[in-house]
Amino acid sequence: MELLKHDLAHEFPQHLEKMRELRATDAHFARLFAEYDEDNRAVTQYEQGHAALGDEALELLKKKRLKTKDEIYRRLQRD
Repeated sequence: MELLKHDLAHEFPQHLEKMRELRATDAHFARLFAEYDEDNRAVTQYEQGHAALGDEALELLKKKRLKTKDEIYRRLQRD
């Protein structure tokens, strides 16, 4: 089974420039971006079988990643 790419460049390709700008100028956005990236890497590792994690813990991690992505999207919609 091919896994979907969930990195922010694939999630929001129309906002690449704005994400670069906000990462450089907005500390909170940069922290959110890093948090999402870290969680996404962890989910990918578990889904590809490179690490072990229970189903419930994986679902919690995915929900956390989604919550962070939602906040990032809201910040991208400003302006």
